[in-house]
Amino acid sequence: MRTARIAALLAATAVLLSACATTGGSSPGTPSAGMPVGAVAPAPPEGDVIGLGTVMDVAGEVELCLGPIAESYPPQCSGIPVAGWSWDGVEGSDASGDVRWGAYAVQGVYDGTSFTVTQQPILLALYDPMVPDDPFGGGPGTADEATLLAIQEELPERLGTDYFSSWPQDGRLRVEVLWDDGTWQRAADAEFGTGVVVIEPALRPAG
Repeated sequence: MRTARIAALLAATAVLLSACATTGGSSPGTPSAGMPVGAVAPAPPEGDVIGLGTVMDVAGEVELCLGPIAESYPPQCSGIPVAGWSWDGVEGSDASGDVRWGAYAVQGVYDGTSFTVTQQPILLALYDPMVPDDPFGGGPGTADEATLLAIQEELPERLGTDYFSSWPQDGRLRVEVLWDDGTWQRAADAEFGTGVVVIEPALRPAG
């Protein structure tokens, strides 16, 4: 599904470039000037990344869920297919029937389609991540709530399954997505103004 989505986004990019009579093209991760958010896909991360979420194992099919979790028993979610997962030595899981799950910090390689585990997962309750620096120095944004809510209405359709959630906060719209290499943040700054929309990827570089 992600492969199809990337192909569709790249096709949309070609149409936009043709319509604007622009020479050259855009590759994932390098949007052209004026390219709207969601018109191109971020390039997959280089090296290991870490995701904080729920590992869901249904009859041996394992997914890493970084977005919403349905409040059922057992819980349900739609996540990234995971390769290289083993429950050996992993504590803190629950099970019901052929479903086993638990909340972990998982490190591995994400190729844009699946996630391959490279390190022993850490129980999320015991994980102490570094807090990223605030690029705005703690200062509030200046956008009004009506503007932020109007942007918020557009983004789920634009970003598709990579979009998780969003909320206005201190004059900015915070947007949770699966992954961004800077492509969507640069596009958001160009389209809406610097710092109006803050893209927050669920997968972050390890180290």
